[in-house]
Amino acid sequence: MIDPVRHQQLEELNIVGLCTRILVNARNELYLNMRYLDVALSSLRYEAAPDCRGVGTNGFVIYYQPGYLGSLFRKGRVLVNRSYLHMVLHCLFCHMDIRGRREREDWNLACDIAVESVIDGLYLRCVHHPLSLYRQDWYGRIRKRLPVLNAEGVYHVLREMELPVKQKERLRAEFCVDDHQYWELPGEDPKISVTRQNQWSRKRERMQTEMETLGNQQDEDSRSLLEHVQVENRERYDYRLFLRKFSVWKEEMQTDPDSFDFIFYTYGMSLYGNMPLIEHLESREVSRIEDFVIVIDTSMSCSGELVRRFLEETYDVLCEADSYFRKVNIHIIQCDEEVRQDRRITSREEMEAYLADFTVIGQGGTDFRPAFEYVNLLLRQGAFHRLRGLLYFTDGEGIYPVKRPVYETAFVFIKEQYTDISVPPWAIKLILEPEQLTEEA
Repeated sequence: MIDPVRHQQLEELNIVGLCTRILVNARNELYLNMRYLDVALSSLRYEAAPDCRGVGTNGFVIYYQPGYLGSLFRKGRVLVNRSYLHMVLHCLFCHMDIRGRREREDWNLACDIAVESVIDGLYLRCVHHPLSLYRQDWYGRIRKRLPVLNAEGVYHVLREMELPVKQKERLRAEFCVDDHQYWELPGEDPKISVTRQNQWSRKRERMQTEMETLGNQQDEDSRSLLEHVQVENRERYDYRLFLRKFSVWKEEMQTDPDSFDFIFYTYGMSLYGNMPLIEHLESREVSRIEDFVIVIDTSMSCSGELVRRFLEETYDVLCEADSYFRKVNIHIIQCDEEVRQDRRITSREEMEAYLADFTVIGQGGTDFRPAFEYVNLLLRQGAFHRLRGLLYFTDGEGIYPVKRPVYETAFVFIKEQYTDISVPPWAIKLILEPEQLTEEA
């Protein structure tokens, strides 16, 4: 007589073995069509989870509900392949580790839309599925605002739209593929999140190198994926720390507690009554921003609101006690295809007055050369004592100077507006997050 318990255990093992084969076959089929995903595809283990709502991953393991995976496979291998690739892309783009202060449901939806847009743009037989009219319509709406549908950009677009609850539910039904409950488990050690993010970031960088190395051999079908990878691999900066690159050393009249020795001070006071052997120095050397140029691209492609937010953020940094001298020499230049305005700022009060009445002047084409020619003219006229740097806030679409200026130059882009346009090798390329400007402003 067959033991019922033993029979059930054997049946469960057979089901698990069958599900493992389904996932392995999906991985192999994806690898044959996308060789640059070899490391990423083989980085996840498989584990049956009866409480899983379909399939899901935590960056280390793919969890699956056996009954769901079996029914998905019966509908077609393409659906299994898409689900596998969907989860791998979540991991590669570190969607589970960069939530921050975002609203969770909207962030999950934005991640799903971003990943599905990548898969729908591949046009490979192993993952190709006809697009619904509803999905095409939403891709069109979002692409009017974003050149690349990355998760952070989609998240901000969804938040600006202020969609009703029913419409968000309809979007989730259309784009949701996997269970996100494993992204952030209660009581999870923060070190696990850091380890996971570092591992997948390295894999993403390696993947970009392999895709770019292929050059002309790279299929056009994979261009959208490469764009997403390039966006995610861009170097992030702390804007406050970045601005300090343009500071200079100068002596100011103030006490220097770092060079003061309290031992000799107290010894003199105890030995002679009221005669210290050492006193505070009346001056100290500090590293702060003094001469500086901010150029605003006022062409049609740059919105006035983003320009204002950028100026407010820069002003906040400059107004920190340790960032600028009591007297500064900051030129704020507005320029499209020609210089439209130059406002000289010498104090905090002048900066506040400028921001209060700020308006964008120009709205023409984009040419970076006139601004550099104008600043070089100011240098020859002696308008600066020691000019260290120039910040050029722009969307990147314009004519760059060929010759390197004598001062450091940085082109500043907003991530949601920025496509990977090459700046000259002598310039710094700085990408700011939209929420960074929003929160500081």
